[in-house]
Amino acid sequence: MSPRGVAVVVGNPKPRSRTHEAALTLAERLGGADLVVDLADHAGELFDWGSETVSDLVAQVAASRVVVVASPTYKATYTGLLKAFLDRFPHEGLAGVTAVPLMLGASAAHSLAPEHGLRQVLVELGASVPTRGLYVLDAEHADPAAYDAWLASAAPSLPALPTDTDEVVHA
Repeated sequence: MSPRGVAVVVGNPKPRSRTHEAALTLAERLGGADLVVDLADHAGELFDWGSETVSDLVAQVAASRVVVVASPTYKATYTGLLKAFLDRFPHEGLAGVTAVPLMLGASAAHSLAPEHGLRQVLVELGASVPTRGLYVLDAEHADPAAYDAWLASAAPSLPALPTDTDEVVHA
């Protein structure tokens, strides 16, 4: 499987959610997504350990240079849908991948959720997480300025990505 540039994994149970939009906005700012996995589209297969579709998605994400892993903040952490997908990766299954935790929430009270929850599981899976996670308020998810400060501080720590990407695959 040839390596991809940026993959996006969205763990919101609602298809095409604000979380999805925010993840695509961030991926665009990082050079564009080559793969978009909206887990809401695969919810029925996540607990079918024989699902070839989910196994293929895991392999594609693991073959990415950068993966934006996005979730709404749910009870101060990420969703069970996202956890079910991440459970499919073997130990060190994201080795060699740079991960960017992205979470959305209604208030700044949960702004450390990407650091205290999502970062931990990504590191456990072997991903490099060289930057702070990004927390975006739901009400600001469509405002490009909501991403500016994070991008300014994170860009030097992220790998350079090719600028000419293939067609985006929505899986």
